[in-house]
Amino acid sequence: MSSFWSIWITVITLGSIFGSWWLLQTTRRAWNPPADPDKVPHTGHVYDGIEELDNPIPYWWYLKYLALIVFALGYLALYPGLGNYQGLLGWTQESAWEEELAEAKERYSPIFAEYAKTSIPELQSNKKAMLSAQRIFANNCAVCHGEAAKGGIGFPNLTDDDWLYGGKPEDIKTTLIAGRKGQMPAWSAILGEEGVRETAEYVISLSDSRVIPELAKKGEKHFKAMCTACHGPDGKGNQALGAPNLTDNIWLYGGSPEAIRHTLRNGRNGNMPAHLELLGEDKIHLMTAYIHGLSLKETAEPRQVSPRASQIVKPIP
Repeated sequence: MSSFWSIWITVITLGSIFGSWWLLQTTRRAWNPPADPDKVPHTGHVYDGIEELDNPIPYWWYLKYLALIVFALGYLALYPGLGNYQGLLGWTQESAWEEELAEAKERYSPIFAEYAKTSIPELQSNKKAMLSAQRIFANNCAVCHGEAAKGGIGFPNLTDDDWLYGGKPEDIKTTLIAGRKGQMPAWSAILGEEGVRETAEYVISLSDSRVIPELAKKGEKHFKAMCTACHGPDGKGNQALGAPNLTDNIWLYGGSPEAIRHTLRNGRNGNMPAHLELLGEDKIHLMTAYIHGLSLKETAEPRQVSPRASQIVKPIP
């Protein structure tokens, strides 16, 4: 904070406190009400036959205000609050946070270390462990994947059995540790708008028969020339590259014709941040069990695929 703003804040803060004290003193009258109520000064305010008297405030109110002023000055002397002044105690938000973090780490690290020694299937059957994982997910993952882990447009659904980089525990753990960076290049400059439309029609035909055959046939040539390197000749994708399966009618950015054309035209850039430094290996092992378990629950029932125009998302842990 610059010296100007430090002085500005200090002057306003202390001015408000001492201004309150001055106002209290100048408006105070001694608490000595006359014995005769008729001699009490009137404010001149009358409502519904009731006349307002001009009595001084109760003396304990006055003492309370003085005590608040003294408390405010004492607080500002001990703690930061006056610009760049750090306070006599040297307290900071950062030090308080670090102290709480160290206390929590000392208390909970042995618990997570024990979880790290436990196998994934055993963790998934441990309700207490899964409740802890659920809270970690809510604090770190729900902002993108949603509280129920159902994802959204551009943010993967983690509850189904469709994975870009693999849904095995070791694949999920790798994703959590190192993160993932998905990149779909833009093809507008190479294909042109007509080529984009033709290729999109072919991509749609891989999972839906409601297409324009002539366009899809032309788009197949573009697909084989430019897309098979990542998505494979059959369009089933490649988990080693994070290239999605285009035949299952599950879409990360939406499966409508316009959404697919937009992807081809402009490309997509997905980023799953690495969480090793944030969570540590022990918590990542626990989160691997939790996320893997989410898809197990979903696949216990038959999955129903919506029409291509819907916004179904494809999971990428």
